Amino acid sequence: MSIDAEEAGEANADADVEALGRELGEAITELPAYERYEAAKADVENHEEAQERIAEVEQLREEFMLARQIGEASQADLQTLQSAQESLHELPVMEEYLEAQADLTGHLETINEAISEPLADLDFGEEAGGCCVD
Repeated sequence: MSIDAEEAGEANADADVEALGRELGEAITELPAYERYEAAKADVENHEEAQERIAEVEQLREEFMLARQIGEASQADLQTLQSAQESLHELPVMEEYLEAQADLTGHLETINEAISEPLADLDFGEEAGGCCVD
């Protein structure tokens, strides 16, 4: 086999794998779990109270992180943040979103395991770490 033919074969294999990746991505978007997640996400994005509580939690989180960086964060600050987050998560629209997200994450983890199974002997960390070890 000539070098040009070998390179062409490698290019075709790369293209085939990329095409399979796109097909997999498209198939995932057709899963009921993905569709449920997208619907729940849209519901949260269109829910005024949820958006207000999300903004509040983000503001409190940012303030807490800044206070923590300068050593002024208190247990009361943390409790305020946690209380706001719990209040957000108690909204039925957020409960549905979080459940849909967890369900989709479970599906994606299963898919990732199926993809990774044939690659079990490949350890990038070991290869990279091995180059610099005495």
